[in-house]
Amino acid sequence: MNVLVVEDDDGMAEALQQMLGQHGYDTRRTGTGGEALASLSGATLVLLDLSLPDLAGHEVCRRIRENSHVPIVVLSGSDHELDRVTALYAGADDFVPKPFSRYELLARIEAVLRRSACRCGRPQDGPAADPASLPVQEPRRRPAPQEAAGEPAGVQERLSAGPLWLDARTRRVVLDDEEIHVTRKEFDLLTMLLEEPGAVMQREDIMARVWDENWFGSTRTLDVHVGSLRGKLGSTRWIETVRGVGYRLTVPTALGAGCER
Repeated sequence: MNVLVVEDDDGMAEALQQMLGQHGYDTRRTGTGGEALASLSGATLVLLDLSLPDLAGHEVCRRIRENSHVPIVVLSGSDHELDRVTALYAGADDFVPKPFSRYELLARIEAVLRRSACRCGRPQDGPAADPASLPVQEPRRRPAPQEAAGEPAGVQERLSAGPLWLDARTRRVVLDDEEIHVTRKEFDLLTMLLEEPGAVMQREDIMARVWDENWFGSTRTLDVHVGSLRGKLGSTRWIETVRGVGYRLTVPTALGAGCER
């Protein structure tokens, strides 16, 4: 099974090749769309990043599909609907936004290969994922009362800093007695920051806890969620950027007069 990795980021490409190699896949790597089009021979699956230096990833996908039935899994730092739809119309078999779990990517690759094998009327000839290499499932147990209500174990029911507080049980966020509507990831991010106001949370630790400990890709999605949270809180001062490290939650010194809110 030969996977063609089309990725111009050296670190990402190396990580993908290492991960795929551990699960029995042979890989080749190209860093441009032109090289990818010239290297299709022998590939049984293409992992295609949309951000390439020479050709738009959607165009590379379209040209591959014009000349080959090889399965294509698109990887992208954008999860915009237009990018997903355009990639699928261009001929992609699946679309995986970054950052992603390595186990999800492996499962999606296996699913795409199974569908491709069915279309071709032949059994899949690639390596099946080694069950021993996947995460061990812990025995099921009776959840604690707070877990049964949707609150993770070990998380306090109510966290607060100044006029900002959240309730882990009801997943409500309130600022100055007004409820703030946030997404699931924004709530989990704010919970982590509120657990230790003033403490710096490293980017990698936030990604591992709020997204997935096996995430792949840029932490850019974290910046987007922080920006969204700042907008909903009405001030950039609530979440402070610690350059090169991460973020920390701070209570603005001037609430009301002189505050951005």
